[in-house]
Amino acid sequence: MMAHSTHGGSHEERFLKAFEEYSDALFRHASIRLSDRERAIELTHDAFTKAWSYVQGGNEIDSYRPFLYKILNNLIIDEYRKRREDSLDAILERDGVDEGTFDELHHGSLEEVVDAMDARRALDKVGELPDVYREVLTLRFVDGLGPKDIAQLIEESENVVSVRLHRGLRTLRELLERNDGPKT
Repeated sequence: MMAHSTHGGSHEERFLKAFEEYSDALFRHASIRLSDRERAIELTHDAFTKAWSYVQGGNEIDSYRPFLYKILNNLIIDEYRKRREDSLDAILERDGVDEGTFDELHHGSLEEVVDAMDARRALDKVGELPDVYREVLTLRFVDGLGPKDIAQLIEESENVVSVRLHRGLRTLRELLERNDGPKT
């Protein structure tokens, strides 16, 4: 009997292809969730290391994307447990997205630049949300997963995910408005 995934290449080829396809997205996810670039790099690396060990242990991974997100998500949750000793101030002071990722500021129309700046401000504020909202907002708007995929990943119902998305967006809007004052 043959393992069904060997038609897609060797275990090593499939793993390397997954690394190529998903490492950037996983890193982006981790850096927004953690607001700590170095730690995000380490946890992304750890997620791939764990996946490789799993494969080396003779196990099959049908679909790398959800598998890697699941591992990374668990690592991030562990990280939050460790961080609870940190003061809230220390967590909120850490900055979010790396300036270098916003190349769109160098090309494009004024509207695109303004949109990018607004998105940047919103991303910065996501770091101040409780992780229960930060998690679903990052999965939805950074990773582009739908509510059904998010529900499977975090092992909650689709309804719970929708409620968290709704409340998270409302809280984010309040944070942004509090900073701006009322728009005239």
